[in-house]
Parts: sequence; C-alpha cells; structure tokens
Amino acid sequence: MIEWIWPLAFLLLPAPLLVRLLWRPLEREQAALTVPSVDMFKTDSDSATGVGRDKLPWRILLLWLIWALLVCAAARPQWTGEPVTLPTTGRDLMLAVDISGSMGTEDLQLGGQLVNRLVVVKNVVRDFIVARQGDRVGLILFGTNAYVQAPLTFDLPTVNQLLTEAPVGIAGGKTAIGDAIGLAVKRLRQRPAGDKVLVLLTDGANNVGEVAPIKAAELAGQEGIRIYTIGVGADEMRLPSIFGTFGSRVVNPSAELDEDTLNAIANTTGGQYYRAQNTAKLIEIYAIIDELEPIEQEAETYRPIAALYHWPMAGGLALFLMLLVADWRGWGGD
Repeated sequence: MIEWIWPLAFLLLPAPLLVRLLWRPLEREQAALTVPSVDMFKTDSDSATGVGRDKLPWRILLLWLIWALLVCAAARPQWTGEPVTLPTTGRDLMLAVDISGSMGTEDLQLGGQLVNRLVVVKNVVRDFIVARQGDRVGLILFGTNAYVQAPLTFDLPTVNQLLTEAPVGIAGGKTAIGDAIGLAVKRLRQRPAGDKVLVLLTDGANNVGEVAPIKAAELAGQEGIRIYTIGVGADEMRLPSIFGTFGSRVVNPSAELDEDTLNAIANTTGGQYYRAQNTAKLIEIYAIIDELEPIEQEAETYRPIAALYHWPMAGGLALFLMLLVADWRGWGGD
C-alpha cells in the first residue's frame, strides 16, 4: 500500500489561490495610483490579436497540476509491502578470524598448490557461512587490533564478501586474541538469552591487547557464550637452501601457536579446541561446529519500503518543461 510520511503537506494545495486572492487588491490599488484607465492605450490591432485577454484555461489547469504534483512529492509517498518474517530458528554466531602477518605463511595446500593460511581459511569459512541459513552471523577481524567487520546479520553474502576482501596484516602484525573475544562478548551480550557462539581462529599466541584471553573467556562464560577455538597451521615446513633441495631444512611454522591458552579458553566456556594442520582437517572442524543445535528466537518481521516521491516530482518537472516549450513556440495563443 501507499503511505504518506508528511501528509500535512497537502494543506499547501490551496496556497496559489490564496496568494492570488491577496495579490489582486494590491495589484488594483497600484494600478489605480499609476494609471487611472488603460482604455486610451488600446488599439485596433490589440483587439484583433486578442492581446490583453486572459490566458487559456489549459495553462491554468496545467499550472495547478504541476503544483499538485510538487505537493505530492513534498508529502513523501512511499510503498510499503507485506510483512516478511525473518528466519527465527538459528543461532547468534560470531566468527573471529586472525589476519595478522603470520597468516601470510604459505604452509597449507589448496587445489594442489601451496598457499598462505588466510587463503585456505577464506575458502573453508566461505562454505561454512553459506550453510548458516537461519543464523545471525557476525565477523570480527583481528591482528594488533580487533574490529567488527560485520555485525550480527542474516545477510550472509555480505559477511562472506567482507571476509573475502580482508588482506593479511591490515589489522596489524601482532595477535590480540583477548581483545577479539572481548569485542565478541560485547556484541553477543546484547542479544536475548539463547544459543550464542563464538568461533575463533588463530595461528599464534596473544602478544598484544588490553584484555587477557582467559579473563575475556571468563566474561564470555558468564554471558552464556560458548567459544570454539581453532589453531591453524602446518606442523612441518621445508625451507629450501640456496643450493635447492640439497641442504634444505624442516621447521615448525606453528611453533608460536599457544595451544594451551586456546584449550583453556574453550574449556572455560564449555566449547572445544581443534587443531587444523591442513585444509582437510580445517574443513572437518567447521563441519563439526556446524552440527550445533539451533534454538528458537524471538520472531522478527519487517516491511519492504520503497520511496515514490521522485515520480510526482519528475512528472511536475516534465509538465513545467512542456509549458516552457509551449511559450517559446507560441502555442499559448488562440
């Protein structure tokens, strides 16, 4: 249906008529003071051509129509659709993804090629997000600082897009796990009591930030938030020497991963810690988390709204231009 945001604007419809009624006495008074009569100025040619006669009725009707369309536009018409019920059988789920500098380490394989950790995470989490139809999903990116990249929303494609566009190191080179958890708690605590989950993925240890990870986990536990932590990164990585394969050495690229802290965070909140040494294991972990039981939440509805004011405004402008063209081409005569 069509609604009017400012219906009082229709009180302006008779405004031109009121202005005309008030202007006529003043116009007559000024004419009487200046020239008592104009009869002496009339000529035969004026009578023949019709000069001095009132303008044609269609012009007056057109001017009134233009004014009515402008008033309609000022009243802000909008189309309001039927109520749409949002999905209600889901979870409030925040994803916290580490994008610190170490996530650029190329120790995981995807499609038979060696790629960095963040590329693999994006591919796996993308499918995980797509499968969350009915859940509110939010996204936190963290490095030296933690940011809410997407608040809790049903708009899963947008969440996916924001994760896909996140580059390595844009949030800083260090890892603020505690701040990421604290930010997630701040967002999730605003939601009604229910199934609230945080899935935190990192490849390092907390080495910066204002909140200690365990303290943040305790706050999450008090708010009924379960945290599932994921440590990502291979256990072995071969570094070639300047002589090629001869003289190469094997290192542990995940030596800085603090598994004890990640385990403690999960245990404090009733969650679980998982270790993903490769792409297949990471896919398996997200499949396990995907089996969390949904709960009923408060039903939410919204009405789609589309503004319509530009239509009467465009109509009024078109008629006004037509009137100008008519005057220019002399169509206003008999």
